Amino acid sequence: MNKDDAEKRIGKLRREIACLREEYHVYDKPSVSDAVFDSLNRELKNILRKYPEFADSNAPENRVAGRPLEKFAKVHHKNKMLSLNDVFSEEELRDWEKRVKKLLNLEALPPLGGKASKFDYFCEVKFDGLAVSLIYSKGRLVKGATRGDGLIGEDITENLKTIHSIPLVLMLPYPEYLEVRGEVVMSKATLAKLNKKNKRENKALFANTRNAAAGSMRQLDPKLAAERHLDFFAYDIAEISNGGQVAPKSHSEKHIILRKLGFQVDKNEVVCKSLDEVLSFIRKFEKIRPSFSYGTDGVVVSVNSLEFQNMLGVAGKAPRFMAAFKYPAERATTVIKEVKINVGRTGVLTPLAVFEPTAVAGSTVSKATLHNMDQITRLDLRVGDTVVIEKAGDVIPKVVEVLPRLRTGKEKKFKMPKICPSCGGKIEKKNLGTAASVAHYCVNQKCFAKDERYLEHFVSVFGIYELGPKILRRFKDEGLITDAADIFTLEKEDIELLEHFGKKSAENIINEIKSKKKIPLDKFLWALGIVHVGEETARDLAAHFGTLEKVIISAIPARISARMVLAEIDSLENIGPVVSKSLHDFFQNKNNLDFIKKLEKNGVVIEKANKRERGKLTGRTFVLTGTLENMSREIAKEKILALGGKVSGSVSAYTSYVVAGAEPGSKLKNARKLGVKVLTEEEFFKML
Repeated sequence: MNKDDAEKRIGKLRREIACLREEYHVYDKPSVSDAVFDSLNRELKNILRKYPEFADSNAPENRVAGRPLEKFAKVHHKNKMLSLNDVFSEEELRDWEKRVKKLLNLEALPPLGGKASKFDYFCEVKFDGLAVSLIYSKGRLVKGATRGDGLIGEDITENLKTIHSIPLVLMLPYPEYLEVRGEVVMSKATLAKLNKKNKRENKALFANTRNAAAGSMRQLDPKLAAERHLDFFAYDIAEISNGGQVAPKSHSEKHIILRKLGFQVDKNEVVCKSLDEVLSFIRKFEKIRPSFSYGTDGVVVSVNSLEFQNMLGVAGKAPRFMAAFKYPAERATTVIKEVKINVGRTGVLTPLAVFEPTAVAGSTVSKATLHNMDQITRLDLRVGDTVVIEKAGDVIPKVVEVLPRLRTGKEKKFKMPKICPSCGGKIEKKNLGTAASVAHYCVNQKCFAKDERYLEHFVSVFGIYELGPKILRRFKDEGLITDAADIFTLEKEDIELLEHFGKKSAENIINEIKSKKKIPLDKFLWALGIVHVGEETARDLAAHFGTLEKVIISAIPARISARMVLAEIDSLENIGPVVSKSLHDFFQNKNNLDFIKKLEKNGVVIEKANKRERGKLTGRTFVLTGTLENMSREIAKEKILALGGKVSGSVSAYTSYVVAGAEPGSKLKNARKLGVKVLTEEEFFKML
């Protein structure tokens, strides 16, 4: 990016950030997630680091919050309400520490109180709610206000009085004057109930607990605020005139005083002697966070000593002595450089967005799926667009949104190629009976890209983990295999003579192949790569028919009946005419039947499937997300199936339970949106 491009991009980003801030802080109706907003701010800061000449202290990124609404009386803050600078990694947190220690010049400081200077940190949860200021005079609440723009907020005293965790009268001994800062929050459980009620009454649903809390506090009728059952957590004392209180010397002492005066202060806090201890607390809370009762996106790290805080002071909108560590977001923004086409094992063409390496959900990615041409059209996506990408757990990243206000006019529309980029074969949509498929396919049966992906899929389902993509490609190039069936004819001598292979590696590969010749029917059906027959569908087919022969007979009824009626397959739960037609087309093809015979001739044994027995989990569908501590997800899946239950890879209205382990992904969010019951690992084990 040259200087001219940087200046234009900075202008675009500043205008977009200003619009998003207005939506978020003024109207409590954000159009993007916090993660997307943070990502745009991060991009802007990175560009400004390279081109500091474009820095502007009055720019929107340097404002504290938003202007107060006209409908509320204005409150001038005696002590400015600041916001925090965010850090997103251990490296950025260590950079913050270096700046702090450099500014303090710790080694040159004189001893405090006759003792060596004590430098430590205080960590606490960063709540995702509405920041407010509470003023107490002679122990009584007299004023409560929003942050507003940091200097002027909105008077919401009457609404704040409806929150039971805000003391109207302080406990003795109280100071003459006290200003407390804290967060108004709504619990996840309350949000679920509120959205359920709103859905029933055809009202708009709240996107998250922060929006719900902020919206509730900015109602003109306090009765409406009272109905929302909000909470308040205090986290700071902005000013205190000592009336029976010892003046605090550290941030941690402020929390002790707040508790003594009757405020609710979150228990997840700790004084840390080093940054390593800080990082340990951050990792510890990250495990608690999914089951935490309130919305939170990080941990606030402060220099604990108030004397040091005063020395460090404030820079712009944020104090130098504090940093907000944000956990990896599942969403981020990036700019699309190009769209490439990936040819899958069934010949389906998947467009992939290519962009600069971007950090999202704890990893760095440079590609994201666009699914198909219909999705590109729905998004109105163009090459050069600023987009929102989403990644949850190990799921492939996807593009979920375009930010059109950041367009420059140079963006170009994408067109699906008319010939396969891999083999030059014809591209077309498949006929699914009543309509054409959404996806585009390469119809060349000998497309080498399809064959390559199919081989990778086949060995993955068989569990032959010694054969990675590079080894499979090498075996094909050397002429050792022409299809997946040839894998089972390989001998140690075939492999050990190849360059970079030896006796030991050849022996490991052959032993693994031999140990995987027996395969359950459901896995075999899945390994065949039949269009629309994934893991779950294969499991249902195997459980119903029991043998491969019965599946083939049912898929090709012309063998036993003049009429092509696939009634038995169509009647199975979750299987319809699209799947039955796909099965028919696959088994009607003589090449596919010959391939199956070749596998059997080469020693592959397809085990019969037992009829699915009824058990205590029959009729219930489970979705697993996150990491289970006491067993792998694969074993958990086996236990559910053994008890008659079903396991699905995605959450829907038909899901009975979502089992959430540590660090769950977007499935947990979907479950809450749909009102699906979420089980902890302990609750799940009790059901088994």
